[in-house]
Amino acid sequence: MASAQGYPQRPIRLIVPFPPAGTVDVVSRVVAPPLADRLKHSIVIDNRGGANAIIGTDLAAKAVPDGYTLLIVPAGHAITPSVTPKLPYDTLKDLATVGFIGNSSYVLVINAAIPAKSVSEFVAYARARSGKLNYASTGYGNATHLAGELFNVLAGTNLVSVYYKGGGPALTDLISGQVSALFAGIASSHGHIKAGRIRAIGVTTMKRAAALPDVPTIAEAGVPGYEVDGWYGILGPSRMPQTIIKRLNDELAVVLAIPEVKERLLGIGLMANAMSAREFQVMIERDIARWVSVVKKARIEPQ
Repeated sequence: MASAQGYPQRPIRLIVPFPPAGTVDVVSRVVAPPLADRLKHSIVIDNRGGANAIIGTDLAAKAVPDGYTLLIVPAGHAITPSVTPKLPYDTLKDLATVGFIGNSSYVLVINAAIPAKSVSEFVAYARARSGKLNYASTGYGNATHLAGELFNVLAGTNLVSVYYKGGGPALTDLISGQVSALFAGIASSHGHIKAGRIRAIGVTTMKRAAALPDVPTIAEAGVPGYEVDGWYGILGPSRMPQTIIKRLNDELAVVLAIPEVKERLLGIGLMANAMSAREFQVMIERDIARWVSVVKKARIEPQ
């Protein structure tokens, strides 16, 4: 049986199941270099966007389980099974949890030309244009889509979702005015917010985000009970040797404790939070059950 002794002996591929410039891509490029330093071998980032991360995730699920193909996923990984029942892989059986990176908020950002300056003003603006405003999401059934549908349910709006392959293209169209709103990752949107190209009006968690301290939560700003948490973690193909998973998990924990890494992650809205592979697995199982319930309440049809 393969073991962590001598591992790795060649570069490791880290699949990012989204295009470059989105939040998952940004997080991967913060964590991969110091992890590569710890492992003394390079980590090559492989962007495989499309089909709401299913293409890249399937590629990882079917890879040789030798520790040389890994996958970074966001919270939407636990949503996909409830909206896409005919996946080419089994979310729990075909993928092994390797390490948790941290928790984050999404932020509701709107096109700068929209006159609304707050969540309550945007709700009123959207209600007056029911069915005429759209919001970008990075794929049917992922966290940015569900965040919008939950907003519609709780705020009484009728924003229409437009699906993109990743956060980068969605942000580009938000800035140009092709779409009106987006529930974006702070990592990918922070620079555009600071530059005034888009306007941040609310974060999705129950507490304000450290990276955007002046932006209220959506719940406190006019939509009581609204909450969507984000997270990021690393997976691999099932049947990976436990010794290699343990090595990767231990080294990732060391990386997440490095002050510079913690500061960089915090700067993009992500709170570093190492946990064991087993704890991460339990969290994914719990989230899958939670999102099944949300999908039913929002009356989202599985595809």
